[in-house]
Amino acid sequence: MKRDFTCIVCPKGCQIHAEFEGSKIINIEGHTCKRGVAYVTDELTCPKRTLTTTVATNSDIMVPVRTNAAVPKELLFDCMKEINKIVLDKSVKTGDIIIKDILGTGADVIATGDAEL
Repeated sequence: MKRDFTCIVCPKGCQIHAEFEGSKIINIEGHTCKRGVAYVTDELTCPKRTLTTTVATNSDIMVPVRTNAAVPKELLFDCMKEINKIVLDKSVKTGDIIIKDILGTGADVIATGDAEL
C-alpha cells in the first residue's frame, strides 16, 4: 500500500511518499532529513496529536488548555471525556497544570491562558 504525507516537522513541508504492508514500512522517499522519516514512521505506526480545547469554570469563563506533549490519536476522545469532567473553582495562570499525566500518557493538560475566578 502507498500513502503520501506532507511533513509538518519543519517549514520545508516535504512531500513524502511511503510504501508499507500492514505495520511494516517498505520504503520512504521524498524526505530531506531524518525527522521526515521519523514523522512518517510515527504516523504509520502510532499517530499522536497535541490536544487543544477549553476547560469549564464555576463562572462564565472558559480556560484554554492544551497537552504539553502529543498523545496517541486513539486516546483523544477519552482524554476529552476526562477534561470535560473538570470544573475549575480557582484562578489559573498560563502554564498551570490542570490534569497531570492524563490517562497515563505522560502528557499534562496545561492552561494556555489566565483566568481570574
